[in-house]
Amino acid sequence: MTGAVSKVTMTESDDEFDVVIIGAGAAGIAAAKYLVAARLSVKLVEARDRLGGRAHTVPTGFGFAVDLGCEWLHSADINPWTGIARKLGFAIDDTPPDWGRRVAWFEGDAAQRKWQAAMEAFYARLERATESDDDRPASSALEPGGKWNALLGAISNWANGAELDKVSTVDYGRYEPTYVNWRVIEGYGALIARYGDGLPVAFGTRVERIDHSGARIRVVTDRGTLTARAAIVTLPTTILAEDRVKFAPALPDKVAAAAGLPLGVVNKLFLRLDDVGARELARESDRHLVGALDRVETGSYQIQPHGWPVVAGFFGGALSAALERDGLAAMTAFAADELASLFGTSIKQHLSPIAASTWGLDGFARGSYSMALPGHAGDRAKLSAPVDNRLFFAGEACSVAHFGTAHGAYMSGEVAAAAVVKALKPEAAEQPAPAAAASHDAQPIPADT
Repeated sequence: MTGAVSKVTMTESDDEFDVVIIGAGAAGIAAAKYLVAARLSVKLVEARDRLGGRAHTVPTGFGFAVDLGCEWLHSADINPWTGIARKLGFAIDDTPPDWGRRVAWFEGDAAQRKWQAAMEAFYARLERATESDDDRPASSALEPGGKWNALLGAISNWANGAELDKVSTVDYGRYEPTYVNWRVIEGYGALIARYGDGLPVAFGTRVERIDHSGARIRVVTDRGTLTARAAIVTLPTTILAEDRVKFAPALPDKVAAAAGLPLGVVNKLFLRLDDVGARELARESDRHLVGALDRVETGSYQIQPHGWPVVAGFFGGALSAALERDGLAAMTAFAADELASLFGTSIKQHLSPIAASTWGLDGFARGSYSMALPGHAGDRAKLSAPVDNRLFFAGEACSVAHFGTAHGAYMSGEVAAAAVVKALKPEAAEQPAPAAAASHDAQPIPADT
């Protein structure tokens, strides 16, 4: 994390604010910036010792940093983080990803065209499902016995963090990309943290109870109690579903909605290439490859992103959960075996691990990003609905069209903040419209991070 953040000390006595925001990830930061601009007194409460939540950039010691969390400026042409990056002086790599060319590398252009047709047909079936009341598992949209079903399943693992039979068809089909995907050279997590510089944040502070029974909301933490006229909850759905933060009065509908939107498990592994390995793979620089086309349990590999001497592995679903449980050595061995199948056994001696994520084991997240279980596509609207016009909810899981992304989190944070301003300062309702108010027509496709 760069820059200085206002680290507010919690006390045992009550502190009064206009708004308390629980969680200092992308949604919480966006909401706080909006509310500060509206001249409301704000306190962010964050259990971690850093900003960003599931956006986290770490140094490597090799002259560049890597994102263990979100990395791609998905829908970059409408993504509010794009403009923020430029304003803050972050460098943007607008090289389009070659995700759609994975099959051609293996089997040539003819197979690539067949894959493209099968993929488009699959997503067309998903889109049609959004008009149905029958919210079945997304696996029902597969062609029976289809040649490309395994690859479509692998993509679901990366996009949703779960297998197709665990994912809502309607929810999957509602995702709206613009197909413009860029990267932040210094790191997406570093960008989000920088944007939060100067906000009043109480780090290392766990919220235990949100009491909304009285005239003021009381946010009870392990370091004291805050009172506020309104609160915005941006916690991951897993934390809400586990009922680790108690509401008084209880909000069983919110807990149920959160349970219907669990966080899938997606993890990254960054492998250092020595000089020999970097030279051998130079021809594949910035290329995306899949470990295998015929199985769901496989990784996606970005070869030398930005020309760096690194291979970035990406794993999702049950495979990712198993690898993180087994540890870094197991994750590295799995990736090395798949890379050896692509480039020959000798590549193994040129690889060494430098960083990896374990989001499913992270006690503050319990996963990577939300997906809806079959029959639960409507839970995003239920989760985001305010309570008594003073308890609000935000986060990527609250976004119907941009779930699983940092810009979806940002947009939901602004929407919640705008609703707070309207509730607390109706005379100031002329605030700029939230970014999420814009409508963008697009076709469904997974957020291949």
